[in-house]
Amino acid sequence: MPAVAANGLHLEYESLGDPRAPAIVLVMGLGMQLIAWPDAFCADLVARGFRVVRFDNRDCGLSSRIAARRRPNLLLAVTAARLGWPLRAPYTLDDMAADTVGLMDALGIDRAHVVGASLGGMIAQVMAARFPRRVLTLTSIMSTSGNRRASRGTRAAMQAIFGKPSDPHDPEAVVDHLVRAFGVIGSPAFPTDKAELRERIARSVRRAHYPAGIARQLLAVIAAGDRRRQLATIAAPTLVIHGADDPLLPVAAGRDTAKHIPGAKLLVIDGMGHDLPPALLPRLAEAIAAHCAGASLPAAAGV
Repeated sequence: MPAVAANGLHLEYESLGDPRAPAIVLVMGLGMQLIAWPDAFCADLVARGFRVVRFDNRDCGLSSRIAARRRPNLLLAVTAARLGWPLRAPYTLDDMAADTVGLMDALGIDRAHVVGASLGGMIAQVMAARFPRRVLTLTSIMSTSGNRRASRGTRAAMQAIFGKPSDPHDPEAVVDHLVRAFGVIGSPAFPTDKAELRERIARSVRRAHYPAGIARQLLAVIAAGDRRRQLATIAAPTLVIHGADDPLLPVAAGRDTAKHIPGAKLLVIDGMGHDLPPALLPRLAEAIAAHCAGASLPAAAGV
């Protein structure tokens, strides 16, 4: 896959579809690489007349890794954030939003429909607030405003995500751990075939696995804190998509996000967890394409 220099970094990306078509820029979540955007989902958006750009965030995949003296102490960071103490991070969500704008600059994309999932949704939100001229529409999927009261995951989900492999240096043990984690946070009504899930995760681990980058990305989220006031400044037409059965970021986080973005539409999907299951990809692509095109959304249970 190609790469560009953007915002002082090397960003790995992939562009799909006609370069002259309206662009959808996909921003992925915590520690997730560009290949976490399913190929079928991207192809569906291309078939609907869009150019699709997906990329590795900084500190993830094949993009630049940020030098730091030590791994962040996340427990200390969470405690500091709760107490209102100053919190320093190697980079911020604002920096990651600027990375996305830099990628667009390098690809000659003046304005784009920006779609973000989880951490990517936070980055997309910040981008819409800070760079309003560059964002045609915003779609925030299974994300949050940073309001801690609305964003508390279940104990099982938190343990699954923040647990460690039995041997962090053994790729098979890492794959085993991630398969278990996605089994906990995935969509209960739309389970992914276990063999398919394992192959997808193994492909990701083979391509790149960088826990230190995940910790720094998470520190950027913690340092950002509550962004509800910033969300209130977003002018781009916004669609918020959230699973009714998300155990990691509960549906309350999606409702809270939509509440604080003026005019935002909320699509709650029953049975969806914190993933992009194959069975839901056509529905997600349809909703996003309709939003980007300014069409009315399809009827959705659970709204």
